[in-house]
Amino acid sequence: MFHFTALPPLSLYIHVPWCVRKCPYCDFNSHAMNGDIPETAYIDCLLADLEQDLPSIWGRVVSSIFIGGGTPSLLSAEAVDRLLSGLRMRLSIDAYAEITLEANPGTLESGKFHEFRATGINRLSIGCQSFDDAQLQTLGRIHDRREAIRAAEAAHAAGFENFNLDLMFGLPGQDALQALSDIDTAIALEPTHISYYQLTLEPNTLFHHNPPTLPQDDAIWEMQTASQARLAAKGFGQYEISAYARPGKESRHNLNYWSFGDYLGIGAGAHAKISAADTQSITRTWKQKHPATYMQTVANGQHIGARDRLSVEDTGFEFMLNALRLKDGFATSLFNAHTGLPITVISQALATAEQRGLLEHTVKRIKPTEMGFRFYNDLVELFLPEENTAKKESAS
Repeated sequence: MFHFTALPPLSLYIHVPWCVRKCPYCDFNSHAMNGDIPETAYIDCLLADLEQDLPSIWGRVVSSIFIGGGTPSLLSAEAVDRLLSGLRMRLSIDAYAEITLEANPGTLESGKFHEFRATGINRLSIGCQSFDDAQLQTLGRIHDRREAIRAAEAAHAAGFENFNLDLMFGLPGQDALQALSDIDTAIALEPTHISYYQLTLEPNTLFHHNPPTLPQDDAIWEMQTASQARLAAKGFGQYEISAYARPGKESRHNLNYWSFGDYLGIGAGAHAKISAADTQSITRTWKQKHPATYMQTVANGQHIGARDRLSVEDTGFEFMLNALRLKDGFATSLFNAHTGLPITVISQALATAEQRGLLEHTVKRIKPTEMGFRFYNDLVELFLPEENTAKKESAS
């Protein structure tokens, strides 16, 4: 049974579902614009959504806010200012909260970053993906190399001392030298954080139905290791499978996810995980995905797509699924603090992982070994609840 003596840290995620054009690799809840974004009505819905969720987080302080999408930088600065003002009126937000806005280079007007900075946004996450024009066309991006570079320069000019660049590798026809060229360009733009992802062909995407030819596994491994070495040499420490940061500039919002903290989610398709001391439970909710359906139903509370309480078994697995993404692992005491469960619920899986050389387990810390970090999927499978393991084996 759960037993929370204190609750985990709390973050807020806000989803803006519109983009200019759906990228062929994207499996996020994003919808190509058909005309102007109804931003005034959508901000109204976001605040109404929040108000309905407030009873589940009374008295708790929000430590970080992330506005994602879609493409939130399509919003006007006036809309973002109204949103943040509405949040401040309704929530207790930490005075030093990290407040991130996702931005795509192809959606920026001159001076827009200055306006976002004035609203209280203090961190940007810029979706470059590559600095190679041919690759950007293949990926369906609406920006080119010059616009990606200009976006990073604009972030500096606007006074953002903390911003992330998103990059991908394992792109069609890409080799290690091309991947390193992207990394070198990104480093030269002096971000504080780089997210570096391998392109994967996700279900329900155009690339999945009409897959491009991707590099072989050996070539992908070569470009990954070469790029990781270059990032390390330039002072970007890898702290998570796909995340690299200057010292002290790790994403606080994502660290809360990866350490199984709580998060509230508002907006079309947004997910939430909230722990409760009064009911000694952890509940997941997600909102209606389609923007029109979400906006039509939020006023009467029917915008909740589903609600589910986590079982003890699923909680242990989900904690490890997230926390084992961290290169340095986690303090052993964090498991109890953020799940309300004793570490003994996963003791058998811990022992198996340790025996296989995938995990280091001491009284104070649990962390993946170098092999466990590399073969993350094999490691986390050891923590699957038995019924899930049986289903997987029967399907194979």
